[in-house]
Amino acid sequence: MASAETIHVDGEWRAAASGAQREVLDPADATVLAVVAEGGAADADAAVAAARRAFRGGEGDWPRTPVAERAALLRRVADLLQRDRETVALTESRDTGKTLEEGRVDVDDVTAAFRYFADLVVNEGGGRVVDAGSDDVHSVVVHEPVGVCALITPWNYPLLQASWKIAPALAAGNTFVIKPSEITPLSTVHLVRLLAEAGLPDGVAGLVTGAGDPVGARLAEHPHVDLVSFTGGLASGAKVARAAAPAVKKVALELGGKNPNVVFADACATDEDFDTAVDQALNAAFIHSGQVCSAGSRLIVEESVRDRFVAELARRAERIRLGRGTEKDVECGPLVSAQQLAKVEAYVASALAEGAALRCGGKRPEPSETRPAEGYFYEPTVLDLCHGDMTVVREETFGPILTVETFHTEDEAVALANDTEYGLAGAVWTKDAGRARRVAGRLRHGTVWINDYHPYLPQAEWGGFGKSGTCRELGPAGLAEYRESKHVYQNLAPKPVRWFAG
Repeated sequence: MASAETIHVDGEWRAAASGAQREVLDPADATVLAVVAEGGAADADAAVAAARRAFRGGEGDWPRTPVAERAALLRRVADLLQRDRETVALTESRDTGKTLEEGRVDVDDVTAAFRYFADLVVNEGGGRVVDAGSDDVHSVVVHEPVGVCALITPWNYPLLQASWKIAPALAAGNTFVIKPSEITPLSTVHLVRLLAEAGLPDGVAGLVTGAGDPVGARLAEHPHVDLVSFTGGLASGAKVARAAAPAVKKVALELGGKNPNVVFADACATDEDFDTAVDQALNAAFIHSGQVCSAGSRLIVEESVRDRFVAELARRAERIRLGRGTEKDVECGPLVSAQQLAKVEAYVASALAEGAALRCGGKRPEPSETRPAEGYFYEPTVLDLCHGDMTVVREETFGPILTVETFHTEDEAVALANDTEYGLAGAVWTKDAGRARRVAGRLRHGTVWINDYHPYLPQAEWGGFGKSGTCRELGPAGLAEYRESKHVYQNLAPKPVRWFAG
């Protein structure tokens, strides 16, 4: 069998230099979904070399393309995404296991990201004028592209995470090489095809499908890469940072979270309020089977409403419809791989051994027509009586696991919510506006929702504190990650300094 041509270098689609290939599996039944090229270090080198030629020290066609034209291309990509919405959503659903409706939402969010960065750059001025304190000086800070960017994306939101990097990188005038997760590369391949269709010059966008080691490792250490943007796990992110350090290149890391969802008793004062808080706790924890970096996997609920809240939570979690994401009425799909399924099983086993009480789930479901026995399905799981010393509370599980902790006072709630090495996102539920502002202000997390969970805006920065990472994506700061600032100081009336006597 010929190797699949999913490596994109200098405008050409090609097989891996080694001829190696990889089977991409459907997580719903473990059948082969596609075959892609299994790239290696040589393929990464070729893609970087092409991106370097296209950049040419900032003198290439793309970095010198007027901002309005760059923005127009991003908008064409957005239009093409909407044209292919159903195809891309189906690809994303089958590749990751998420529901088809989630796939459609992802395509719409990606479209919004491309349009946002197009609008952002085209509406900027000619730089920030700096007051030098003299009419004889014109001083301005301008922005230039960083250069060649290595973009390494995760398996849970491959299309979305690719857009959060590609759109600002291109808007700023960079060239790039992207390496999607070897588990879920298919939507990224489609996106790169759309970039070419939209008219992006050859060499500007490179794609290498393959494993983190060697492809990601080579991109991180490559001497001709100027920036590495990585989204993924903490351990892998640390490896990327170490590999990039000798070249002192820019590194942007988004490394996930262990996110608290704090529910005060007053948020459950009426039946409608109670229903909303429970519904949102389910949404926070179990969307995409919990395989979300911002998942509200830690429920921290006031003790006076804990029993009622957890009982209803477990009752409704048991009724979540599991199955193949493309099937009608399915609410939650499989985990992405056999490896991830095994990790989730291990986390639940450790929690029970450490004293957690299982309220629902905790096992693989019985096979059915929409849940083949070979699929990587796991029941939504609620673990009660948890505490901060448990492994399942400390580590990012990336699965359908919700732990429950309780508090009595506002200070205790804040302390529990901040008791994590991560700091990506969190939420507070209360009817007390003053308490909402106080708690949101004290939470050490990059995004804090009040009486909501999960929404984000392309115009608002996304990123975390602590071990959740070192960067911000989206918003103006998301564009700034892909730029260098340059101060241009012009003396309009030069004259001798007379510092030295001569």
